[in-house]
Amino acid sequence: MTITFITGANKGLGRETARRLIEHGHTVLVGARDRERGEETAAALGARHVPIDVTDDASVAAAAANVAEREGRIDVLINNAGVHGPVGDPGDLTAADAFAVLDVNVLGVVRTTTAFLPLLRRSADPVVVNVSSGMGSLALTHDPDRPESHVVAPLYTSSKAALTMLTTQYAKGLDGIRVNAADPGYTATDLNGHSGPQTVTEGTDAIVALATEGPGAGTGRFVSRHGEIAWS
Repeated sequence: MTITFITGANKGLGRETARRLIEHGHTVLVGARDRERGEETAAALGARHVPIDVTDDASVAAAAANVAEREGRIDVLINNAGVHGPVGDPGDLTAADAFAVLDVNVLGVVRTTTAFLPLLRRSADPVVVNVSSGMGSLALTHDPDRPESHVVAPLYTSSKAALTMLTTQYAKGLDGIRVNAADPGYTATDLNGHSGPQTVTEGTDAIVALATEGPGAGTGRFVSRHGEIAWS
């Protein structure tokens, strides 16, 4: 049975991804910083909650140790946890603002991926899915017909651009592990005040597709629910 660990899985895209992958037959580990919400989600879905704060080295190490003791391996790691940060005029941004966003959206992925690599390497078909965004694409944010071009979110967009590039580097450097990035699209979640036109199910299509591909599928890709997309 495929064992999948998802960060930020107590609500939004993470929770819906967990629900759908359980329907696909995965054993899902709900990674969540909020213990109460994580346990509620796990109980409701038929999963197991594993406490994790992706901004805390000790918490991430403890989560990996927890899974090593209980499950012994994972087959799929979904780096979903993310924050948005300030929107609008970037003139008042501070280094602290930037660190708060990058610490979750980029450094959190590095912490979690590094900690869980030994568990992934025990899988016959290890997969990493990084939940990025078209908001980090030069092509999409410069296309006036795309909603991504009408939002000024300097730290979120730059963090997702960094995450997509990090994905390609992991794909090149981690032999035997498929590493891809998913663009959920403009989905109604807490992150955007539920303003997105897509349902949370539609928003998880690319994530679920990448998590359920068979051996031999490609690596280093940036994928939306409509297919592979341009990043530059």
